[in-house]
Amino acid sequence: MAFVHTYPDGDRDFSFYRNPGADMMLRKEEVSLEKICASKIFHFGTLSFTHAGIRTASQYAIQCAKEAGALISFDPNLREPLWENLEDARKAIEYGMECCDILKISDNELTFMTGEKDYDKGAVLLQQKYQIPLVCVTLGKDGSRAYYKGLTIKAEPFLQKNTIETTGAGDTFTGCMLNTVLDKGLDNLTGEDIRGMLRFANAGAALITTKRGALRVMPEKEEIEALLEEQTE
Repeated sequence: MAFVHTYPDGDRDFSFYRNPGADMMLRKEEVSLEKICASKIFHFGTLSFTHAGIRTASQYAIQCAKEAGALISFDPNLREPLWENLEDARKAIEYGMECCDILKISDNELTFMTGEKDYDKGAVLLQQKYQIPLVCVTLGKDGSRAYYKGLTIKAEPFLQKNTIETTGAGDTFTGCMLNTVLDKGLDNLTGEDIRGMLRFANAGAALITTKRGALRVMPEKEEIEALLEEQTE
C-alpha cells in the first residue's frame, strides 16, 4: 500500500505500508516461465529487490527472460523509504543496468548513480559503462531525452494546465516508449523513430497527470494520438 503526498506543482512523495506487502512475497517457484518465454520484452524495477526472497525470484525471472531471447527493460524506480541502506539500492540499480537492453531513468536517479547534474554526460557515462543500447532520461517539466548509437534526441514536454499529480507519469512514459520498440525493434531505430517515440511517450505521460490515480487511468493510444495531432495543428 502506497500513500502519495502531492505538492501544489503536481510533484509527490511516497510513503509505504509494507511489513510485509504482497509484492515482497513472490517466490522463485511461483515465477511463471510460460508467460516469460512468450514475452518479447521483460520489464523490471528495483522495488522487487528490497528483500531477499523477491530479489531471488526477480533475478531468476530476468535470467529466464534473457535465455528466452526477450529484450530486458529496466526502470530503477528508486523509492528511498523502502531501503534500509541506499548502498543496497545502488547495487540493485547497478545490477539492473548490467542486465538491460533498455534503460528508463529519471533525472534524480541519474544524479544519484553518477553524481552528474549534466544529464547528457551522466547518461552517456552509464550507456558506455554498461553497454546499454537505448537509454531514456525523463526530466519532468523539461521533457525527455534518448541516447542511441551516438545520437542524443530531445523532446519537449506536453505541459497540461489541468495537471493534478504526476503519479504514474514515469510508468506511462515507459509503456509508450516500449510500444515503439515492439513496433520497430531495437536494432535499427532512426533519429526520426526515436523523436516520435519520445513525443508519444511525453504526450502519454502528460495526459495521466490530469487524472487521479496511476495504472487504471493510463491513456489509450487514441487519446495520445489526439493530443499529438492537436499540438501539430
